[in-house]
Order: sequence, then C-alpha cells, then structure tokens
Amino acid sequence: MGLVLARIDQRLIHGIVVTQWTGATKAKRLMVVDDEVSQDEVQKSAMRMSKPAGTGMSIIDTATAITNFNAGKYEGHNVLLLVREPATLLKLAEGGVAIPKVNIGIMFDGPDKTTVKKMVAVNAQEVADLKALEAKGIPVTFHFVPSETEVSLDTYIK
Repeated sequence: MGLVLARIDQRLIHGIVVTQWTGATKAKRLMVVDDEVSQDEVQKSAMRMSKPAGTGMSIIDTATAITNFNAGKYEGHNVLLLVREPATLLKLAEGGVAIPKVNIGIMFDGPDKTTVKKMVAVNAQEVADLKALEAKGIPVTFHFVPSETEVSLDTYIK
C-alpha cells in the first residue's frame, strides 16, 4: 500500500504515535524523515526503543526518502510518515513522493509563531508550506488523536 499518512509532529515518535496512530493507520513501518535527526545516533536509538513489536522503522534524510519512495521500496508496507515541519513534506511532494494526506499534530510555539489551535503554532513560512501542499491536491487536516474529529486546514489557517 505504501504511504498511508504523513503527520507533522515535532515530537516525532512518542506515546500518541506509538499507541494510537500506528494502530489507526495499520502502519507496518514508522518512518521519520528529518535531515538532522537522521544523523543523530542518540535520538535514533531512543526512537527505535519505542517502536511497537512487529513494526519496522526508518529514520532517514529527505533525499533518501525521495529515492526510496520513487524506487517503490515501501510499496508492500503501510507507512506512517513523521516529520517535524511542513517544509519536509513539501520537499518530498516536489520530489515525486505521493502523499495521500497530511495530519497536523503538534507544532510547538516559538519565535515569530502564532498559536492557531491547542498544540499548534505556525510562522509565515509554515503557513505558506501548508497551503502549497493543499495546492498540490494533498488534503491537510488538524488531527491530534485518531478519536477526535479531523478539522480542515482552513478552519484555523485562512
């Protein structure tokens, strides 16, 4: 089946992803795509310890993800993709990766960011990247946990 959901979550692999999103998406592979984290052995080791039994895990950079998806490497997997920022997903989409849906989970507050929803703060570039993903025909929704109702991007970001 390949990629089933892309989630923006600045905590990447954590309890909600492991206990709720993995099951809700029937993911057989958790994939973190992040150019910095993919080079950090300590963070990678910590994330690997939390992966559910029977689930694969990849922690790779953006270029490797584009190459692997375009080569069909994950066609037999249900992949839950996790990134820290919308820019990564935009690079993947521009690189030819078919993203079926983007789920905004957690985007922390910071400099030049505006809180638009509980647990979600965005800056101007992130807003532009989210809108660019939608312009490519990729649905973008806010969805903290699977039991909550999905809310469309334009509910909080005009």
